[in-house]
Amino acid sequence: MTQVKPAHKRILLKLSGEALMGDDQFGINRATIERMVAEIVEVSKIGVQVAVVIGGGNIFRGVAGGSAGMDRATADYMGMLATVMNALALADAMDKQGLTARVMSAIAIEQVVEPYVRPKALQYLEEGKVVVFAAGTGNPFFTTDTAAALRGAEIGAEVVLKATKVDGVYTDDPAKNPNATRYEQLAFDEAIGRNLGIMDATAFALCRDQKLPIRVFSIIKPGALLRVVMGENEGTLVHA
Repeated sequence: MTQVKPAHKRILLKLSGEALMGDDQFGINRATIERMVAEIVEVSKIGVQVAVVIGGGNIFRGVAGGSAGMDRATADYMGMLATVMNALALADAMDKQGLTARVMSAIAIEQVVEPYVRPKALQYLEEGKVVVFAAGTGNPFFTTDTAAALRGAEIGAEVVLKATKVDGVYTDDPAKNPNATRYEQLAFDEAIGRNLGIMDATAFALCRDQKLPIRVFSIIKPGALLRVVMGENEGTLVHA
């Protein structure tokens, strides 16, 4: 029997910190992170090279009250440290499920994680390891969406997969409007014109300029990540 090959060999998975919370108000829900990792293990086993950029909103949310009135750059650095915490938790869960992960940080914390070095990241991917990029771009005023677009372009990812709690991009908020319909595909210019808020403007412009497609899908739906990498019509594809 001929084995069906995945549609994508190398992907950049963008996980929000909030996706790790499950039903909790902040922090990391262990059952949720283990389920997500199981999906990553599944696609890695069929030969897909996986890199991950993770946000820190779930950790930072717990200290957000204390950051009110804080200098923006200082708050952003705190958020970067939150992404490092999430990356370590994600890598630990991967290791426990038999998948080798390497955390690479855009800010230097060498006692804890490796610094980001592009050739080393590419080597890890070729070896079948999952690379988790932490600390965003290493600069304040840039989101982890921008980090996902940047790292995706740097490592030659074929697609940026933005994992959310909603199974794609809709004409309206489906939680509030039951008549909202899901876009199957969108051109970058159309998405910008409709102000759909898929990613922040910097990230979106970078993906458009590099002709790096974005697929928005639900990380909550069982098997959705596998369906995406196999090229099935899952979520919404945004392309040049």
